Amino acid sequence: MAEGNQRKKTLKMWESWGKGVLTGALDDLVEQDVLNWKEEDKKKYYDAKTKDKVRVVADSMKKNQRMAGKMLLNTFFNIDQISPKKTGNSNMAVGPPETGESTDALKLCPHEEFLRLCTEKAEEIYPIKERKDRTRLALIICNTEFDHLPPRHGADFDITGMRELLEGLDYSVVVEEKLTARGMESVLRAFAARPEHKSSDSTFLVLMSHGILEGICGTAHDDKNPDVLLYDTIFQIFNNRNCLGLRDKPKVIIVQACRGTNQGDLLVPDAPASLAVASSQSLKNLEEDAIHKTHVEKDFIAFCSSTPHNVSWRDSTVGSIFITQLVACFRKYSWCCHLEEVFRKVQQSFETPRDKAQMPTIERLSMTRYFYLFPGN
Repeated sequence: MAEGNQRKKTLKMWESWGKGVLTGALDDLVEQDVLNWKEEDKKKYYDAKTKDKVRVVADSMKKNQRMAGKMLLNTFFNIDQISPKKTGNSNMAVGPPETGESTDALKLCPHEEFLRLCTEKAEEIYPIKERKDRTRLALIICNTEFDHLPPRHGADFDITGMRELLEGLDYSVVVEEKLTARGMESVLRAFAARPEHKSSDSTFLVLMSHGILEGICGTAHDDKNPDVLLYDTIFQIFNNRNCLGLRDKPKVIIVQACRGTNQGDLLVPDAPASLAVASSQSLKNLEEDAIHKTHVEKDFIAFCSSTPHNVSWRDSTVGSIFITQLVACFRKYSWCCHLEEVFRKVQQSFETPRDKAQMPTIERLSMTRYFYLFPGN
């Protein structure tokens, strides 16, 4: 009986090892563009479950049986020649990671792929300026200490992760901390007025703090005296009427904050003790903008850490769950996926609820084209 159990364990071990080798080999085929796949084929492969990847590759090879045998031989018997991770020729891997590979490094987009997409989808994607001429800027606002609210322990990890990611994407990053709502608004207006935006092709705004449904909390927030920067104010500052340097260019807003209240013991929720509503902005002005929304508010996308009325969770030892997953997905997929696809990858990582559930949400999407970041180009 014991001998039979041992045999089963051995067979399972070899089965697991075999699957790993096969999946790794298939990843190499796709990663090195051996199959000469189009972007749609690559996306289909990466979206497939591990057990379905063999079928995806097999279907492709049926269309080109002449080259199939040669491709497989080169892959299985010359793996070291096509695996950048093993050759040591580059400090930063190009293409999607192999099975089990760390996502600490930003995957670069091959220049040939960059040129192909820019040519084939010229009318569908936002134009990317030449690296040597552009002056991309990104702003991170993060409040960690408050006068009347609990500190946001672990937020320093979020700052580090987002700064490194954005710098890797060729943005000069400005970091501002410990700001009231008025201070945040002042910083945003000054940032929107930066002349570098004229020679940029996009911008990122990252806002991390306690929050309520309507906006982001400043450091002086409490129940009796709300200190909140309304989300509407942020969109007004950067719309096409007030920020000419970013007109017709992607404006990406990432928000790590609660949008409601709940209590938790293991992880710290990014929300104040109550849902105090601030109204420092004139509703009349907001309605006026809404009339011309098609023309005034354009090329925005906001990605929030949770759905309305719900909390966002933060681990004091590693940072916010949302920011951690966001950085990982950007590093892994931004070389081949446009921004909305990357955001969808983040959402999929939250699809199965855990003990502390949240679902990141895309909001106020007014982009008219796809935004590819093309890291490395």
